[in-house]
Amino acid sequence: MMVKAHPSQKLYTRMRLWEFPDQYIVEPTDGSSGSCLAVNRVNGSMSLVDEVPHCTMVRVPKIQTVFGVVGMLKLLAGSYLLVITDRESVGTYLGHPFFKVLSLKVFPCDHSLKNSPEEQKRVESEFSNLLKVAEKTHGLYFSYDVNITLSAQRLNDLGDESRLLPLWRQAEPRFLWNNYMLEVFIDNKLDPYMLPVIQGSFQTFQSAIGLEIIDVTLIARRCTRRTGTRLWRRGADADGYVANFVESEQIIQLKGFTSSFVQVRGSMPFIWEQIVDLTYKPKFDILRREEAPRVAERHFLDLRKKYGNVFAVDLVNTDGGEGQLTQQFANSVHNILSNDVRYLHFDFHRICGHVHFERLSILYEHIEDFLIKNRYYMLNEKGEIVEKQIGILRTNCVDCLDRTNVTQSMIGRKMLELQLQRLGVFDANESISTYPNFDDRFKILWANHGDDISIQYSGTPALKGDFVRVGKRTTQGILKDGWNALMRYYLNNFVDGTKQDSIDLLQGHYIVSVSRDLVSTAPKGGIEAIASLPLALFLITMGFFFAMMSLMRVGDDIWQLLFSLFWVGLSVGVASFVKANGRIFCNRPRLHKPPR
Repeated sequence: MMVKAHPSQKLYTRMRLWEFPDQYIVEPTDGSSGSCLAVNRVNGSMSLVDEVPHCTMVRVPKIQTVFGVVGMLKLLAGSYLLVITDRESVGTYLGHPFFKVLSLKVFPCDHSLKNSPEEQKRVESEFSNLLKVAEKTHGLYFSYDVNITLSAQRLNDLGDESRLLPLWRQAEPRFLWNNYMLEVFIDNKLDPYMLPVIQGSFQTFQSAIGLEIIDVTLIARRCTRRTGTRLWRRGADADGYVANFVESEQIIQLKGFTSSFVQVRGSMPFIWEQIVDLTYKPKFDILRREEAPRVAERHFLDLRKKYGNVFAVDLVNTDGGEGQLTQQFANSVHNILSNDVRYLHFDFHRICGHVHFERLSILYEHIEDFLIKNRYYMLNEKGEIVEKQIGILRTNCVDCLDRTNVTQSMIGRKMLELQLQRLGVFDANESISTYPNFDDRFKILWANHGDDISIQYSGTPALKGDFVRVGKRTTQGILKDGWNALMRYYLNNFVDGTKQDSIDLLQGHYIVSVSRDLVSTAPKGGIEAIASLPLALFLITMGFFFAMMSLMRVGDDIWQLLFSLFWVGLSVGVASFVKANGRIFCNRPRLHKPPR
């Protein structure tokens, strides 16, 4: 399948950015004959100029190659231009080159700050620091030639008039990561500079099955409606948009055929939260319970409009704090269940434990009929539609990461086998595991996919990734999960708050105002002045390490038991102090949500 780009969609693929004292000039250098973009460094205003102005200064302006303009943010006293300074070709999407952002840079247009009050300068500095966090955003992708915010099926369904539009106008707003940052460019009608960017994952491989060459691609598109980080973004908002909503599209191309299968994941669709309090697993709070059915109805209505029939699979535990969530989920969707909207609870941990993930076959027996009836999308060698996907499987656990990715990889495997049987590559008795090399590469495809989504939401690769990657749980994988779990604890409590503010700033979910109090309320002086999280974690880790070493030698020397108790006591004491004084470590500037 080759969707050709119309000349009106032409985007500049390589540019040169000139840093003059009073303005930035972005000059196309890809052979295009278009005008240069001039951005005023005092007020951020934009205009098109025919050529780069002559430099009248002794000092030569700094020049840098850029590969795309992401957009612009207007803050208190300045504007900030975001550009792509490095890229990597990672494959093709429906025949068009697909790129990953390797380096993102923010160029400030804040010269007006020189004459601003000190308070405004201080506040602007806080926001510009958040943009430095934004420069490290993981998993950004783009294409100059094709609309990557749409699945193959939805892309093919575009009308002729829509195909003539610039790529940004064709884009699905939910998955357009720089949607808010393009607004200034839209106002100035700068179509050739407006590069659509998504956040997610792109994995691909080519392999042989017998004499057939097959290309397999897996794309994740993260929704921007309620985007954020683990613990800081949970559940749904009042409009039914959920945290960590991701569309995953698995595409195969062989024998001239193109086939696509789409599934989604997302947080449980009612209003709930976990307040960071330095405990390993903060308690779940379900808010505004009376609104839960209406929020869930809005969520599933939106899914029905976009994907057709919906089958929601809930993988959350029945017992404990998770139990109240799954009970609320079941209650919320009770009145909207029908042939078009189905719900199934599958207690992943009770049935599969931590090692027996092959028992997911029990789940597949329950959803197989739905998957077969709702099918997948397929084009033949003539570009004709021979099959359309008319329904979607929606999977969730608490984070929509680890259990969800294991489950979705199983579903992706089953659907790929059905597609290959349909195309005559597999006979009825063959499966992906029949071909070890293909099997290994398919597992790695989904493992990397899960890691990318997990890093963007939690800060670490996915847990249980060893099963997805090698087909079984391993000692090394379990130990790696333990380390990643500790890293999640650290990041979620002490890093992700600032990262969340950075995300909200980029997405336009918050307004900025000089009246907002950005001063940390943590007291200065005393032990607070020297307390630091790294020191605390070091003492706790070393305490438990020496405690374990002493316990291993108790048989030789009873004094080792006393040493063990000492080190355990020290670790518990430090941990208690950190929890009691969590505000010392966790306090940080917060943005404020604008009124609806």
